[in-house]
Amino acid sequence: MPKHIIKKYMPDHNLVRNHKSLRIFGRLIHDPNLWHLNRRSVSGAFFVGLLCAFIPIFPQMVTSAALAIIVRVNLPISVALVWLTNPITIPPLFYITYRMGCWLLGEDAAVEQFQMSAEWIESVLGEIWWPLLLGGTVAGLILGALGYALIRCFWRWHVVREMRKRKARREQAGALGQKPDTTG
Repeated sequence: MPKHIIKKYMPDHNLVRNHKSLRIFGRLIHDPNLWHLNRRSVSGAFFVGLLCAFIPIFPQMVTSAALAIIVRVNLPISVALVWLTNPITIPPLFYITYRMGCWLLGEDAAVEQFQMSAEWIESVLGEIWWPLLLGGTVAGLILGALGYALIRCFWRWHVVREMRKRKARREQAGALGQKPDTTG
């Protein structure tokens, strides 16, 4: 199953549970469903994590964790996906989502000279917040839905492939007169 692939890269659940930013959720964070690795939980976590990664809100990790708790999907994956937008990727991604928001609103981009600095963003935030929020939300919804669908398809493909391998091993063992290996 794909969960063996995912488990290899998952952080320790105790480390995530005790993260200082997530302590505000108290006992809610101890729900076992938030730590399961199954098709529903992982695909839902991709949707939540990618949605929160592209919406220009802060703190994104806490928002992602809150949504993961509400919809009961894998918490570590949804929080980890928020880091797709990091200090290196935020300026170009938010510029693209700002331009998308302007396009959706039918407005011209009010920003003439884009600069990759926090000071510049603070100075023009009053002008760009609505297109940035709209573009980020739309991009997050689209990419979240795409991530959800891709994970569901990958998981299904992986399970079917493993079932076919097991069936082939059983048939091969039966043809040789041996006891079939059912361990997978």
